Amino acid sequence: MSVIQISKVSHMTNDDIEIIGKNVKDMYGTFMGKVVGTITDFDGSIQSVGIDCGSQGLQQIQYEQLVVQGEVVIFIPKWRLDSQRLIREKQLTLRRLKALIDIVSENDDMKTDAEIIHEKYKSKLVSLDETEHEIKAILEARLTELDVQMKSAKMLSFDAKVQFKSNEISDATFETVKSCTTEVIEHVTHETAEIANVKSRIADLELEVQEITAAPTPDIQESARSYLETTEQEQQVVQTILPEVPIESTIIPSEPIEAPSTPIPEPPIESEVTFAFPEPPQQVTADTSKDDNDNDWLARMEAQ
Repeated sequence: MSVIQISKVSHMTNDDIEIIGKNVKDMYGTFMGKVVGTITDFDGSIQSVGIDCGSQGLQQIQYEQLVVQGEVVIFIPKWRLDSQRLIREKQLTLRRLKALIDIVSENDDMKTDAEIIHEKYKSKLVSLDETEHEIKAILEARLTELDVQMKSAKMLSFDAKVQFKSNEISDATFETVKSCTTEVIEHVTHETAEIANVKSRIADLELEVQEITAAPTPDIQESARSYLETTEQEQQVVQTILPEVPIESTIIPSEPIEAPSTPIPEPPIESEVTFAFPEPPQQVTADTSKDDNDNDWLARMEAQ
């Protein structure tokens, strides 16, 4: 059984023919030109629309960038369509990848079948990354153009104020310049804010892609968790055990060492020890000569 894919094709209708001759404005209300005609394919679908933009000449605009609202045709910039398409496709691809991961985690038997689809989604993300790089460059270029327009509008407004203060232009002319420049500044501010919002959404999706594609396997997560827990326990044990005081090493000989047999002198007995205290010298008198006294003292000392 074959599956037939049916795609919607824009064919030329009466409503499409009625856009010819209508004014074209951008999303912020600025007049761009007037629709001159359309270019169609062999199947009748509209490929592009010719718009007379005055001094900029005849511009061929893709039909998908135009939306009819009453008597006015609204022009949508290409960077907005491309960025919306990128965000929509990337969000859908990420949702499918998450669903695929959940299915495999619940049933390992489907892992082999899921790998084929997984590679398909990964290749899709790679192609979307290339498109994202191109869109980012377009957005940056557009921001540069908007910055130049903002400076020009502010310069015109300020110069008109100087001319009005110097009585070079009337009050009505000054109000007209002020109103037009204010409108341009508002349009530039809105478009700048929208581009910033688009860049932020693209950046968020890019982070989400990195989280999904770089997510470790459960085995790696479990081993990393156990390693960290073991390391923390070892650190706690090392911190709680305090170093012990070093003990002097004593050498114990394997065999007793015999000391040399030398006679140890016996201590003297107190009863046998006698002390002879010298007698005090005799008092030297006039009858006793100094020499005799000295001789007697020396003799007693020698005897002791």
